[in-house]
Amino acid sequence: MLADQNGTVSALGLQRGVAALFTAAGISPHASEQVAEDLVAADIEGVASHGVMLVPMYLQRLKAGSVSRAEEGVVVSDREASVVLDAGDVLGQLTARQAVELAVERARRFGLAAVSVRNAFHFGTAGRYARMMADQGVVGIVMSNTRPLMPATGGAEPLTGNNPLAIAVPSDAAFAPEVDMALSAAAMGKVRNAAAAGRNIPDGWAADRDGNPTNDPQKAIEGMLLPAAGPKGFGLAFMIDLLAGGLSGGAIGPEVSGLYGDPAKPYRCSNLFIAIHVDHFVDQAEFVQRAGAELGRVAASRKAPGVDRVYAPGELAHVARSRAQGRARVAPPALNSLVEAGAALGVDLPSYF
Repeated sequence: MLADQNGTVSALGLQRGVAALFTAAGISPHASEQVAEDLVAADIEGVASHGVMLVPMYLQRLKAGSVSRAEEGVVVSDREASVVLDAGDVLGQLTARQAVELAVERARRFGLAAVSVRNAFHFGTAGRYARMMADQGVVGIVMSNTRPLMPATGGAEPLTGNNPLAIAVPSDAAFAPEVDMALSAAAMGKVRNAAAAGRNIPDGWAADRDGNPTNDPQKAIEGMLLPAAGPKGFGLAFMIDLLAGGLSGGAIGPEVSGLYGDPAKPYRCSNLFIAIHVDHFVDQAEFVQRAGAELGRVAASRKAPGVDRVYAPGELAHVARSRAQGRARVAPPALNSLVEAGAALGVDLPSYF
């Protein structure tokens, strides 16, 4: 058995095994390690929908040719503080790291920098890359579009994706203030997890193909996700679609294909990475101290009856990382899929644990 009685596995073993799968599929060992690290990080933080459950789909797309075995995108426009990167269907974790590196370097020079990315592939959690920027002392903002998944309020047709938005801010606390959210009431990965587990989904998550609210995850997959906060979520997602796709010259709306659709058809989402160098605006030390103080103010705030603790933005993920103790929780179906993928590639996945 790979998992212990608590349903957790060695995070390092999982990372090495996943890296071996990508290496066997034709990605260099170094790039494979980066992709595996980013995916396993999601499982450590309890975001299984963006973790290693995605690996079989990634591998299927590599085999079908809709994901490139190259390891970086091509800069097609460079105007110092603004860069356009053509990802060329490279694994999204690799081009996201490339965009972060470009954005941080340019922000240090110019104060503000934006890297827009077209022809991109799924990159996992947006918050990971916003936090990478915050860890280097800059404010990080990351957004991406997806295929249309959500209707306008009152509509019965998917018009825009549940386009994730993440913001992370450097601080002198133990973790960076961070928000990372899809703009649907719940991510499609959570719906797929519920379907795989045979569970219903909560009210307000989704509608069927005719626009009727549903608790059936399969009807939700065939239908639509509902926007978080109604017209507010839809409006934000609509604007992210325009910014990510429009500024990169990439895909918008129905021009983005389904992630779980035809594996031979490129996904081609669009991303936007924005970096703000604090020291170009105010004293860096003062800013990070104030950010840390605000986190402390949340922790010290008065609690409602029956509530033991309130959490600041980014704190739940920090707590999950702190408590993981080198373990990651992975559902048995996801582990079985990894073992099967390994067998098909000649990789003995259990040997890495």
